[in-house]
Amino acid sequence: MSVVKINALEVPQERRDELLRRFAARAGEVSKAEGFEAFELLAPTDGRPTFLVYTRWRSEADFQAWHDSAAFQRGHAQHHSQGPAATSSELWAFDVVQREEAGD
Repeated sequence: MSVVKINALEVPQERRDELLRRFAARAGEVSKAEGFEAFELLAPTDGRPTFLVYTRWRSEADFQAWHDSAAFQRGHAQHHSQGPAATSSELWAFDVVQREEAGD
């Protein structure tokens, strides 16, 4: 089964639009990575400041190869050149142990 990485980003209200702008203009490098399966940006609807960046990978090794790649650095260039849009982030890691999709 796959592995999931969720980056929980704490984004103050005044930085939300900046974060959304950056993701809209993102390089899209992740979708070219070996073993990449899915990406989702989840915006809170309940007033909390936490955005979730969800990615799913074929294996932990595929995620690590992406994380250590030059493509990862290119994909995060705005963070380095313009500073972070979030005040903090935390990476959560999961194994997919059960999955169901529409039509299954």
